[in-house]
Amino acid sequence: MLVPRVADGVHLITHAYVNCYVVEDDDGVILVDAGLPSMWPMLVELLESVNRTPDEVRALVLTHGHFDHVGFALRAHREWGTPVLVHREDARLAAHPYRYRPQRNRFLYPFTHPGSLPKLGRMAAAGALMVRGVGDTRPLGPGTALPIPGSPKVIHTPGHTDGHCILHLPGRDALLTGDAIVTLDPYTGRAGAQIVASAATKSTAQALASLDAIATTGARILLPGHGEPWTRGAERAVAEALRIGAH
Repeated sequence: MLVPRVADGVHLITHAYVNCYVVEDDDGVILVDAGLPSMWPMLVELLESVNRTPDEVRALVLTHGHFDHVGFALRAHREWGTPVLVHREDARLAAHPYRYRPQRNRFLYPFTHPGSLPKLGRMAAAGALMVRGVGDTRPLGPGTALPIPGSPKVIHTPGHTDGHCILHLPGRDALLTGDAIVTLDPYTGRAGAQIVASAATKSTAQALASLDAIATTGARILLPGHGEPWTRGAERAVAEALRIGAH
């Protein structure tokens, strides 16, 4: 499904409980995360709907290197020549997006949280088990505004992965949160602002600590990697995530 204008100049592609985003301005377009392989035609459709062409896509920024965020990255890189940016600590993961060790066994976890099984099943049907990594990436430097469309400010938020980053768009009052905070956790089936379960997170303690960086932005709109956009402000989202805690 395509959801235009979830924030000023930001468009959402969502499928099988996975989100990725298109950010545009006068200088072109960037992609934030690459979802699942089956979301490629949706990306093409969205670009056409906003009168953009592939040669206007200046970069694909990965919030982190997990398979459900790397989805069509290799295809965009090969077919469109799109540069792929990821934090250096997630570069190896982006190249091998299934090679990570979460805090708890991710294969056993769904059986203790049966509400997750339909969601994970839809993700698998959408290509979650067939993602090819992308090894030719460029480093994503936190602490600065990137010289690409949207001028996103990169903030390092480790915990879900070592190199996880969020992207702040201060002029648009929006924050692209990846999996640092989500509004639906596919691994528990639970809705609400929260960190992702230990079945897919390297360190839930570190992920909870990184919530401070989200609250500090003061952004009104949070655009997560899973679940619906949150429009009640970063501080309220963080408060809810702390209340829910780690699973």
